[in-house]
Amino acid sequence: MSIETKEKFNIMGMGIFPFGIFATLVLIATFVGVLPGGMIGAIPLMIILGAILDKIGNNTPIIKDFFGGGPIVVIFGSAALFTAYNLSASGAGVEPETFALFPEYSSKIIVQFMKGGAFLKFYIAILITGSILGMNRNLLIKAAVRYLPAILGGVICALALVGITGFLIGYGAKEAILYIGVPIMGGGMGAGAVPLSEIFAENFSVDPKEMMSKMVPALALGNAMAIVVGSLLNKIGKIKPSITGEGKLMKINESEFSGKEIEKTMKDETKVDYHLIGIGVFIASTFFVFGNLLHKVIPGIHTYALMIISVAVIKALGLMPKKYENGAFQAFQLIMITMTPALLVGIGVAYTDLMQVVDALSLNYILLVSMTVIGSVIGSGFVGKIVGFYPIESSITAGLCMANMGGTGDVAVLSASKRMQLMPFAQISSRLGGAFILILATMLLKI
Repeated sequence: MSIETKEKFNIMGMGIFPFGIFATLVLIATFVGVLPGGMIGAIPLMIILGAILDKIGNNTPIIKDFFGGGPIVVIFGSAALFTAYNLSASGAGVEPETFALFPEYSSKIIVQFMKGGAFLKFYIAILITGSILGMNRNLLIKAAVRYLPAILGGVICALALVGITGFLIGYGAKEAILYIGVPIMGGGMGAGAVPLSEIFAENFSVDPKEMMSKMVPALALGNAMAIVVGSLLNKIGKIKPSITGEGKLMKINESEFSGKEIEKTMKDETKVDYHLIGIGVFIASTFFVFGNLLHKVIPGIHTYALMIISVAVIKALGLMPKKYENGAFQAFQLIMITMTPALLVGIGVAYTDLMQVVDALSLNYILLVSMTVIGSVIGSGFVGKIVGFYPIESSITAGLCMANMGGTGDVAVLSASKRMQLMPFAQISSRLGGAFILILATMLLKI
């Protein structure tokens, strides 16, 4: 009898029975102390935990609708599983006993894989290269001409508003902009907060874990507020029809910025080719190496920012053969679909301090997050109107889809605002907008 089943319920595409067998074997090895070190032990454990927690998050009411679903549960859930808690502190001079649900050595294996094994850098390199090279070249140029100013308007207004508010309430303008405004507008977790934490850590000479623990709460709250505001914008559009296109972004010449043209960039028209995937991995990792080389020459700009610029220039000039672009895009799809939950486990274990996250939450913090989201709406709506967009649609795509958590956030925001047909534009915000924020963050840190 085959372990393959036709059960409706599945985890990461596998039936519950076969997945359960593999998961049980890995977990037994973990708890009896024989999980191998390095990637051969880290990968299966991270995949199992990521798949289970992602399933829970995506099927839990309220969390799945307003707080990002799976990604948030994976990050905080994995951090909780590997955190050592004090069981007792009785007795003068007696050290309190600590207990973690997972053995300490397994935590070290994951941390070593994420940091020493540079899995995080590998993932980011694949995402940046594949997402940019996978876009339509004409769309990239058109987006830069008209859509990016709307994104820029949202970013500037969001950072200005959160900075002013931070100054007025005594939180600090610089701290509010860097630790709340920039992460929220960074285009999500994998290609946003994760590389941002490394950029910040390098500039401030601190552990990336400290930076990530400050950014994750902002991402979660910002995503939730973006969804709520998306619903409110839909209602405002009903009250004042003159400021909405009811799903159309542009007031005139809609064909010039066609949704159908954009939709083509979301689909890979070539068949999956394993050789191309290997080429894509090679190209992405080489772009990262090139970013390091440029960083030696231009030390004032971070490797990720230099990498993004170089990939975008190559794409805009049409210097990369289409075949190799497809390879980079296929590698991007493979890693994004199969390894994102596992990566989020690594972020939870290696980069998230639960105590710092709890300490960060306060009424002032919630206020600052709110100001960031509201600023993104005002700025993108205003500039969008100037360049010929409907303010409501511009605020949703160029504003809220920058302030949410990337792909999952895009779906939630557009669903709440009843404008799912704007998904192609939301993807531009998550891809190009997130890349722009990494470059902006590098510049802000130098200033």
